[in-house]
Amino acid sequence: MYMSAEMITTLVGIVSMLLALAGGFGWMIHRIDGVESKLGSRIDKVADELVEVKVAIARIEGPPRHLVSAR
Repeated sequence: MYMSAEMITTLVGIVSMLLALAGGFGWMIHRIDGVESKLGSRIDKVADELVEVKVAIARIEGPPRHLVSAR
């Protein structure tokens, strides 16, 4: 089968563009995964600190008061 130089050049150009797009997409996914893992660890740290703050506030407020006071 005979293929002209223009046809071969076009096919090589299309294949290289598709490979470049696939590589760019893979790089983008890799970066997004890294950012997501960093964000997840920050959210977990904030959740842990929130639990500590809730415990501290509960200690400051003391036990819950009842409607009828004991005498």
